[in-house]
Amino acid sequence: MNEAHGAGHAEILLGLFLIYAAAKLSAELFERLRQPAVVGEILAGVLIGPALLGWVRPNEITSMLAEIGVMFLLFSVGLETRPSSLLQLGGKAARVGILGVIVPFAAGWACLTLWGASTVEAVFAGAALVATSVGITARVLGGMGLLQSEIARVILGAAIFDDILGLLILALATSMAAGDPQIGQLAATAVLALLFVGGVAFIGTPLLTRIAPALKNLRIGNALFAVAMTLCLGLAVAADFIGVAAIIGAFLAGVALSETAQEAHDLHEQTRGVTEFLVPIFLVNIGMQLDINAFADSGTLMLALLLTVLAVLSKIIGCGAGAWDLGRLKALQVGVGMVPRGEVGIVVAQIGLAAGAVSGELFAVVLFMAVATTLIAPPLLKHLLKN
Repeated sequence: MNEAHGAGHAEILLGLFLIYAAAKLSAELFERLRQPAVVGEILAGVLIGPALLGWVRPNEITSMLAEIGVMFLLFSVGLETRPSSLLQLGGKAARVGILGVIVPFAAGWACLTLWGASTVEAVFAGAALVATSVGITARVLGGMGLLQSEIARVILGAAIFDDILGLLILALATSMAAGDPQIGQLAATAVLALLFVGGVAFIGTPLLTRIAPALKNLRIGNALFAVAMTLCLGLAVAADFIGVAAIIGAFLAGVALSETAQEAHDLHEQTRGVTEFLVPIFLVNIGMQLDINAFADSGTLMLALLLTVLAVLSKIIGCGAGAWDLGRLKALQVGVGMVPRGEVGIVVAQIGLAAGAVSGELFAVVLFMAVATTLIAPPLLKHLLKN
């Protein structure tokens, strides 16, 4: 028993070693090639995962660490996103988020309907195209020191609208798969989500700003960090409970602490090490989800490529139209910044498969689209932001 237990521990540690080492080596290579490190870290997952070498396979531990990693990333992003700044761009962010849902959903639904898929599969495909993995874009913006820019604030604000509307569509698709759409439940989820976001951002923030200095009087070590982590995890749980992605709760925890300038700076420094360890696991885990064997059939591959093209163009067109008054270049930057589907698209695919609403082939297609858009967007966004 002890020997088997020890062997399990050794296998877990070996897997984490391979994930982290591969991520950092790939990141170094891509930085030297003047490409975003995030692309290298995702491709590291494709390389060492089941798709190619098969050294490491996704499991509950890597998935959980990946989820915690993106929570820390979004918490850090939230620390640099002040509600007062978001209010200045609230209208633009809302337009970007809403159009960034309508256009991709229509494109995904139409594509699968014309392909001959069922209505439920078409709705799930549309839901997958709606998804946006803001963590990927935040990684690129943070690496370029642009998290305080107007473009970053529009993208982050739009991502909140995008997430809420996208989850409502996903809830509708899941209800359709069960054969019993509950419109009242969807409306209740929408109201709770909006109250949650507004309450944390515009009530919780002023409250924490007033009490933050007093936290230094607590006797526990690193009191501010302890309170911040409690808030981060608590809001993540609350977000998940009401039907909003847990990472939005983590993001809002950072937002709630963002107006306390010195405290936010201290928290950045205290969370940096944890973030730098966990975020590469999140990125590698995305790459490990891709199974290239599913594309031996030419029809499946063609559908995957078509859906990927639609996923890119629909976000650029929809979100870009919402940000058109910022100018052509900035509108394009916003559109490209909303392109990555990442872990959010993968979650949609997994939910559809578990509900029996999505075939194995469509699951592979959506997975391909999620990984491909996550790989395509960072270098393109980085190029656009240099102009």
